[in-house]
Amino acid sequence: MPSWQSRLFSTFVYLTMKRGASKRALKLVSEEEGAKFVRKLFEPPDFLRPKLPAGVSMRPVEDWGVHGEWLETDNMQRTVYYLHGGGYVACSPKTHRGFTANLALAANAKVLVLDYRLAPEDKFPAALEDAVGGYRLLLDKGESPKNIVIGGDSAGGGLTAATLIALRERGLPMPAGAFLLSPWTDLAATGESLVTNDPVDPMLSGKMVGQLASLYYGDFSPKEPLVSPLYGDLRGFPPLRIYVSDTEILLDDARRFAARASEQGVVVDLRIWSKLPHVWPVFVAFGIPESKAAFQEIVEFIIERTSQPQTKRAVA
Repeated sequence: MPSWQSRLFSTFVYLTMKRGASKRALKLVSEEEGAKFVRKLFEPPDFLRPKLPAGVSMRPVEDWGVHGEWLETDNMQRTVYYLHGGGYVACSPKTHRGFTANLALAANAKVLVLDYRLAPEDKFPAALEDAVGGYRLLLDKGESPKNIVIGGDSAGGGLTAATLIALRERGLPMPAGAFLLSPWTDLAATGESLVTNDPVDPMLSGKMVGQLASLYYGDFSPKEPLVSPLYGDLRGFPPLRIYVSDTEILLDDARRFAARASEQGVVVDLRIWSKLPHVWPVFVAFGIPESKAAFQEIVEFIIERTSQPQTKRAVA
């Protein structure tokens, strides 16, 4: 049984986000109108955003064409590279600061949160090129890949997986690990849970997600592996930690991606929680018990992956 805090939060996001969103989305007549609607939906006003916790500082990143922000503490032993969610059309490092700042503090890490270009103004492959560029920046600044963990939520989770494919294809060293929170891995929208879980997902609508995808992939096929990593060659990936709830419309995106990665020799730890909202670990700053518990597991994963000799990975 989910906590009362989780149930209250799910009710809140249903009332403020999902209710009426599907009907409205179907009436959108232009890409610009669609993006404006989703940004209003996904980006809360400033007064609802958690403040930086004590002990964490933020400084902007505008270096070698890479835009984003560094979140730093006095005891930085590792690096986390984070790609935010938002359907590829919304959100920013600012919207996810309640999660990433706490991650910096709890994991004794410096966290680079990428401010990648958004659709529909900048369609695929803009976000992917930005993500690869951010990783190159870390390497060029002297960061050891053995000390980097990459992660992301929702679209950022899918972008994390696509970035790993791109890194391998370009001959760049893999990070020590990756965590994916409710990842959107199939923009072709073929997962059954898009339909079966639509009535019980408090945040996202299956129909709306399908429409949102086309704003990103544009003239490319939605089954292009760098758009939808579910269809990609995942060999050589570092160990993966994946979180998803059994009531999410993206449940099958996570399950099928985890199964494909495992079949290709990747070490995968898929953790399916019960009756929780989309990307619930991200809301740790709101005091939701399940968010705090999953958050602590993610911190432990990051520390484990950057504190031990790296396991030998399959060769692509």
